[in-house]
Amino acid sequence: MDRKALIEKAAKIKLAVFDVDGVLTDGRLILGESGNEYKSFHARDGHGLVMLLESGCNIAVITARSSKIVAERMASLGIKYVYQGEKDKGGRLMTLIEELGLEREQVAYVGDDVIDLPAMIKVGLPIAVADARPEVKQHADWTTEDSGGQGAVREVCELIMKAQGKFDARIEAYLS
Repeated sequence: MDRKALIEKAAKIKLAVFDVDGVLTDGRLILGESGNEYKSFHARDGHGLVMLLESGCNIAVITARSSKIVAERMASLGIKYVYQGEKDKGGRLMTLIEELGLEREQVAYVGDDVIDLPAMIKVGLPIAVADARPEVKQHADWTTEDSGGQGAVREVCELIMKAQGKFDARIEAYLS
């Protein structure tokens, strides 16, 4: 997709939806002896999500796994649409789109693996992270330069804010 068409699609986004493992994290699952699960989130990705929320865009997380740390991290960022243990990501996404009264072209979905495809094919702006599976990249309108858990989410947030003319205002807020 050419840059102009990408910007036009991103300008329409009112809901950005993210997978967790492989998108908000690098995809590694670190399990402790007592069964505790550990995840590593990139601070700049988190701040990108906060900036995108502040710009007026809704954010959701849909993940097939369930983890207390995901709930805690998303709550700390102010993300209220968090769906864990969702094997049918496409179904959950369509329910959320309906609940928010949105059209599909107003939604972006960011994924990395084939379990994300049922959601990706239902949105106006499907996005793959740089290290996504080839099958996922094939169905994406755009692929980030950074890998999952390594700044890809920040790229997506900035793309949407810039396309909507809201990025400069977010930066100005830090300078005043």
